[in-house]
Amino acid sequence: MNPVSIGLLVLGVVLAILAAARARAPWTRYRALRSQEANIARYEAWRGGLRDTGPTGASVALELLRAQLRTDAAIGAVGILLVVAGLILR
Repeated sequence: MNPVSIGLLVLGVVLAILAAARARAPWTRYRALRSQEANIARYEAWRGGLRDTGPTGASVALELLRAQLRTDAAIGAVGILLVVAGLILR
């Protein structure tokens, strides 16, 4: 293997691990907020409907977490592409 392919492999693995580490906490929080939102929706349906149609703090936080998760997914995808490129260049 040449040094370029080894470098691409190492960099790709590092990026994939970094993306997974960065995404762990937001993903956990995202799932918890979605669960809360579903619980609130069930409660409001039981009470007879939604009282306020505006955005909630949880919906804003969900959108911020989605944006961070998209960024982390892009970092991971670049890492995987670098690994594949390193394997092709062998």
